[in-house]
Amino acid sequence: MKVIVIGGGPAGILASISASLCGDEVTILEKMPTIGKKLLITGKGRCNITSSIDIQDFIKNIPGNGMFLYSAFNNFNNKDIIKLLENNGLKVKEERGNRIFPITDRSVDVLDTFKRILKKCKVKIINNAEVKEIVVKNKKITGAVYKKEGNTYTINAEKIILATGGKSYPGTGSTGDGYKIVEKLGHTVKPIKPSLVPLESKGEALKVCQELQGLSLKNVAIKIMDTQTNKEIYEDFGEMLFTHFGVSGPIILSGSAHLIRYKNIEELLKNNYIKIYIDLKPALSEKKLDERILRDFSEEKNKALKNSLNKLLPQKMIETVILKSEIDENKKVNEITRVERLKLVNILKKFEITINGFRPVEEAIVTSGGINIKEINPKTMESKIIEGLFFAGEIIDVDAYTGGFNLQIAYSTGYTAGLNKD
Repeated sequence: MKVIVIGGGPAGILASISASLCGDEVTILEKMPTIGKKLLITGKGRCNITSSIDIQDFIKNIPGNGMFLYSAFNNFNNKDIIKLLENNGLKVKEERGNRIFPITDRSVDVLDTFKRILKKCKVKIINNAEVKEIVVKNKKITGAVYKKEGNTYTINAEKIILATGGKSYPGTGSTGDGYKIVEKLGHTVKPIKPSLVPLESKGEALKVCQELQGLSLKNVAIKIMDTQTNKEIYEDFGEMLFTHFGVSGPIILSGSAHLIRYKNIEELLKNNYIKIYIDLKPALSEKKLDERILRDFSEEKNKALKNSLNKLLPQKMIETVILKSEIDENKKVNEITRVERLKLVNILKKFEITINGFRPVEEAIVTSGGINIKEINPKTMESKIIEGLFFAGEIIDVDAYTGGFNLQIAYSTGYTAGLNKD
């Protein structure tokens, strides 16, 4: 069977490998000069390949239509991707949070391994090929039309796997082309929104974030709250980062996946009802933290407050915390009242940032939305509308938290789409 895979990202790569192992003649059409460009920037250039958690628990980490992926995960799971890479010469390691990385800490080594496998499978790759149309006759695939270097070509196929990605990181080729192609064929595309995306602040909260810009906080706890109803939307523990526009980092990105789905979120953001409370000392109760501060103060009796918090806080944060506490920074620590001290404790346990919006979808790690899962057979990833048309990866309306889950979705849906349905 002749198979065309449109898109050479992780989903397209696994679809090509799977189809070729089934004996199909496979051609990848990739519009960028090389395949796997987005893979190179994953995991901050280290490539968080997958997660080591039990595959049954993956669905809990996929707020966007996780149950749809049950069959795909059964076909190809986290152990399978590790085995595939290791059998082809790439060793992996496990880090905190069940994250699997290449032992070399280089995403290019993951991509090079995939390229070797594709070569071994005799998969043909046509780069700089921009697909303009999928050709359909009598609701059945017959081929695709693409442009390369100003020329237009038609390539025939009995099966097409569409793996063009979402709209995040357009510089890697994910510009939403696939959505336009499938809409012409009668498929429904759910609204595209940013998921796993940094969050924006404005006003006083933005000023605070800008003062702390570049500061990374590790081992902190956050709660994202709807203060209109006093409802907790999300909580997490880990690392976050202050930026010139607001906040980012792993726990913020995962929180955004919940926020984007929260009822009336745009209205709540507009009216300043969404707040993040950062617990800077999650290992200590308020009582224990107060005792800790008292101990520090007793050792620094004659020092001004601004010079006595070095053991407790990053240097960059001291001035901001004191300003929030409204205590005179030059006041000697032995003159600070219990009320003032408890206010300081409260700020350290509930450092508040108001959130007013999301960064653009182009800055998201993944996109929420995509091809309606009701129009896709979850066992094969085949379209229920067009015979011979299959989907893989981010173009489908599925998305997960950070931690290797989105890449595993790409591998599993790609592998499943590549299998012969017979």
